[in-house]
Amino acid sequence: MSELYYALSLKQPWATLLVHGRKTIEVRRWPTARRGRILIHAARLSDPRPEAWALLPDNLREAAQLIGGIIGGGDLTDCIAYRSRQAFQADQEHHLNNASWFRGPVLYGFVFTNLSALPFRRYPGWMRFFPVKLDEPRAKRRGSDRAAAPEKRGRGRPARLSSGGTGQLPFGDY
Repeated sequence: MSELYYALSLKQPWATLLVHGRKTIEVRRWPTARRGRILIHAARLSDPRPEAWALLPDNLREAAQLIGGIIGGGDLTDCIAYRSRQAFQADQEHHLNNASWFRGPVLYGFVFTNLSALPFRRYPGWMRFFPVKLDEPRAKRRGSDRAAAPEKRGRGRPARLSSGGTGQLPFGDY
């Protein structure tokens, strides 16, 4: 049986900063009505700007090297509309973006709580929110390693995250 979750992809180091609670608001140019548990995906491409990496403490540098997969989760609890540079700047300690990054007429802040890092699982990302299926493992066929390594399936087919035979979701209760 599959359970469907949603994920949001962020470039590194922003994904790591969010998952580890160093930032609690993710800024986007589009609003969302979505609420609840969201998986955090580290995009395949990282942010090349040195000012982004300067925000990363030394103890999170290794985690920020993980790309192209699910690295954590959090509860999306609100979506704040920033209609002015002043409002955007007032929340800077929560989203970590410089005030000069604000480009009106409006930006949106996705507010996260209960953030946690999760074991890395390679998974293809997508723009905006995208579905992630958590499957129970299939019985392993003799001579086949597909059940043991579901993320290595054929091209064009999304990887499935499984419980690894434990019967529990790999990311805790949500």
